[in-house]
Amino acid sequence: MSPHPPSSTQGAAAAPAGKVADRLDKLLKILAADPNDAFVLYGIAQEYGNRGEHARAVEFYDRCIAADAAYVYGYYHKAQALRQLGKTADARTTVSEGLKAATAAQDAKGIDELQGLMGIL
Repeated sequence: MSPHPPSSTQGAAAAPAGKVADRLDKLLKILAADPNDAFVLYGIAQEYGNRGEHARAVEFYDRCIAADAAYVYGYYHKAQALRQLGKTADARTTVSEGLKAATAAQDAKGIDELQGLMGIL
């Protein structure tokens, strides 16, 4: 089963900038110990997204997906970041790839959320 992390907006919006930077620094240090840890890569991507650095977030979502192709929310949030960058066609492609991964993993929640996202792209 793929993980269903909390929404990227939970708590992040209220966090002072210093705390966000501290979290990112900590995650980057953890990543140094295991550069293919999909959960840490996802967390770093989320932090960049929370900072509005969507292109950098996409880089880390790509790394997350490369490390674990079944990490469904990597696809979901990568598509959201691409949407923020005005890359709607790329976002749709990402959602399609995520739907394949979610279907293979029998992840009903992931399928539902990706289908919902596709509907607004």
